Amino acid sequence: MRRPPYLPFLNGPLTLAPGLKPIAPEAWLAPDTEAHVLAEKRALMREHRSEVYGAREGSELAALELASAVHAVAGPGEGVWTTALEAAASAVSDDLCVLMKDADGLWKLEAASLCAPTFWRLSDKLGEPLGGLHGPVPGANPGMVSRIHRMFDAVQPGQVLERFNWTVQPGAARYTPDQTPFKKMAAGLPVDHALDALWLRVERQTISKLPASGAVVFTIRVAIDPLKAALADAEHMAAFSSAWDGIDPVLAGYKGWPHYARLVRAALASRD
Repeated sequence: MRRPPYLPFLNGPLTLAPGLKPIAPEAWLAPDTEAHVLAEKRALMREHRSEVYGAREGSELAALELASAVHAVAGPGEGVWTTALEAAASAVSDDLCVLMKDADGLWKLEAASLCAPTFWRLSDKLGEPLGGLHGPVPGANPGMVSRIHRMFDAVQPGQVLERFNWTVQPGAARYTPDQTPFKKMAAGLPVDHALDALWLRVERQTISKLPASGAVVFTIRVAIDPLKAALADAEHMAAFSSAWDGIDPVLAGYKGWPHYARLVRAALASRD
């Protein structure tokens, strides 16, 4: 059982703040901590293409530019793919999203390969502006959307910004467009097996800008590890418990945490 590559709960409770920090450009996609899931990802891309890939007219050149940048880091990938974006996505565990500014100055999701969505569907979001992408998130008011828009405007080619999001889930599934199955699964799990049933799901997200097209690239790397691996010592347990308890109740409800609370409590108690 590996040590989880990311433990964002060590930094405190989740908030709605973007929490973006600059990282070295060479750390954009490397090292790929989830390279071990690439075969699984490629199978999903082939067998469920209509669910995990989408592109709107006019996004082709930006997708080609992104593909070139990905291949420069990760190599050619494997297999024969219909589009440049899919070929790039086959080379890394990260999901790849391309956002472009339209004639009205709105950033919209124009193309994506999305194989590990955390409770959203690409078909519902393709072509949506930032307000539509963040619409269901509590507290995602016009002011917040405006701040993200200004950040997209301001980021410069060569810069890479990084942030983390996290949750717990029963089971290790990565392709999760709907949270309902997790909630049902959690309801039927006995508390005496909670520590073995729960997994830590971390989203490592990056934002960067392509120099030629000016498109913004949003990448999402999902790392899934047994919760017991994340609670390996007393310090991690205390930090996790504090982060779990310290979240805004409205945000906790949006993330479905009340459905997992009894299991999390049991898992923490079993580590005492």
